[in-house]
Amino acid sequence: MEELESRFGEFVGEVAEPPRVARYAVNEAMIRNWVEAHDDHNPVYVDPEAARATGRDDVICPPAMVTTWVMQGYRRWRQVQALRAEGVQEDHAYSRLLALLDEHGFTSVVATAQEQEYVRELTPGTRVTCHFTIEDISPIKRTGLGNGCFITLRKRYVDQAGELLVDERFVILRFDPTTKDAPKEPAA
Repeated sequence: MEELESRFGEFVGEVAEPPRVARYAVNEAMIRNWVEAHDDHNPVYVDPEAARATGRDDVICPPAMVTTWVMQGYRRWRQVQALRAEGVQEDHAYSRLLALLDEHGFTSVVATAQEQEYVRELTPGTRVTCHFTIEDISPIKRTGLGNGCFITLRKRYVDQAGELLVDERFVILRFDPTTKDAPKEPAA
C-alpha cells in the first residue's frame, strides 16, 4: 500500500476532469420536478408572484439542486463503466486516479460527505458549468466497508459569465470490498 499511497501526490491539486457544462439551462420544468420529488413547498421555487414578493425578479432554483444541472446522464455513465471494464483511461487526472485505484482493488465507491457554500442564486436561463479539482486523498484506512481512501473533490459551479454560484467539497470513499471482513493486520 505504501507504493500506492506514494503516488497520491501526483493527483492532489490537479484538475480532475474537463469542465462539465450543463446540457440544459436552469429551467422551471426541472425545478418543479425537483421540488415535487422533495416535497418542498417553498413558493419562491414555483410561484413568480411569491418570488417577486421576496424582492426577486422571478422564481429561483433550489440551491441544493445545482449538481443536477451538470450530471452527464446515464449514457455517459455507461460509457465510463465500459471504459473502466476495458482498462481504458481517459486523458484526465481523475480517470488516471480511478484506474490506479482499480489496479489495487479499490473498485467500489460511496459518497461520505458534502459541503456546499451558496454564493449566488440560480435562476431560469442560467447555464451552469462545474470545474473539478482533486483537493485531497487520504492515506489508506480500514473502514467498515473495507480498506479505502477518502478523495476530496473541490467543485466550483459558475454561470455563463464565469461568476461563482456554489463552492463545494465532495468526499467519496474509494474502497476494496473484498477486505471488509479481513482480519486486522497487527501493528508494526
